[in-house]
Amino acid sequence: MTLITELGFPIAVTFYLLHRIEGKLDLLIETLHQLPNKVH
Repeated sequence: MTLITELGFPIAVTFYLLHRIEGKLDLLIETLHQLPNKVH
């Protein structure tokens, strides 16, 4: 039971943060792909 409480919370926070960052990274990648078109 202690193992679940010691590892469960950090794992849950990590997955939450990765999920939030994923959307922002997708947007950043898409913006970088469009950059050459906007420069010309």
